[in-house]
Amino acid sequence: MKKLILGLILLIMGFAALLYLSPAALLTSMQLIERQRAGLSLRQLSVDNLNIHYYEGGPNAAQTILMVHGFAANKDNWLRFARHLSQDYRVIALDLPGFGASSKPAGSYDIGTQTERLAGIIDALQLQQVHLIGNSMGGHISALYAARYPDRVSSLALLDNAGITSPQPSEMRLRLSRGEANPLVVTSAEDFQRLLAFIFVNPPYLPESLKGYFAEQAAHNSGHNEQIFAHLVDRYIPLEPELPKIQAPTLIIWGAEDRVLDVSSVDVMQPLLRESRVVIMPDTGHAPMIEQAELTAQHYRSFLQGLTQ
Repeated sequence: MKKLILGLILLIMGFAALLYLSPAALLTSMQLIERQRAGLSLRQLSVDNLNIHYYEGGPNAAQTILMVHGFAANKDNWLRFARHLSQDYRVIALDLPGFGASSKPAGSYDIGTQTERLAGIIDALQLQQVHLIGNSMGGHISALYAARYPDRVSSLALLDNAGITSPQPSEMRLRLSRGEANPLVVTSAEDFQRLLAFIFVNPPYLPESLKGYFAEQAAHNSGHNEQIFAHLVDRYIPLEPELPKIQAPTLIIWGAEDRVLDVSSVDVMQPLLRESRVVIMPDTGHAPMIEQAELTAQHYRSFLQGLTQ
């Protein structure tokens, strides 16, 4: 018995040491825990010779919520948010082509191209109707999809979405206009620390080993991300002419302290939408579904429930 107990202790200590010494193992463990808490499973899909990775969970017969992440992000951005929705809705969170574990094809990553890739994914998933929600670049793509395919979107939620020329320029827009480095592209550990402070008012806790790991991964992808950002800028599609084409009820959620995309974008968007509801979240930055996951989910759930009343 003593040998058995000692063996278990050594096994636990060895596993703990592995997590401490291997940030990749720690990240995998944390992702698994968050997926389980959200009731999501990791899946893959082949679409037009692209391998698409995504999370899926919730009742199969329920209405589907499709979640689209932002620039230089991935499906993990939605895990804590999805936890508050997957009991009542079928939830799907994608890695868009070019991001996360999905294929990174040669060619363009402009909003129009990514929107048509999203359309192909939705068709491959055999989703006739979706509640579409997107953040930042993902919001830009989601809004353009809703404008191009209005009969496929039951509702639209836009979280600090790109695609609008805000009356008050954001801090990022001002920085880029002065020729400064893109704050969303990480090339060093110091850049990653600055990115967290730039995106969030109160950055989520991350162990130092994971911060270093994320910084390394982001720096490794910096050239790819710079190229994607150039496509977004050079082949920009403004949303102002597209918003009136959207038929679906639309929820706009914006972090009041967003430094990436200014909250004054809402003043442009709301008059152009047929049916909209706006929530401005105080003390919140560019990614409300991460920084205030539960509260953002409450706003979103209230919006969805209001559609049936």
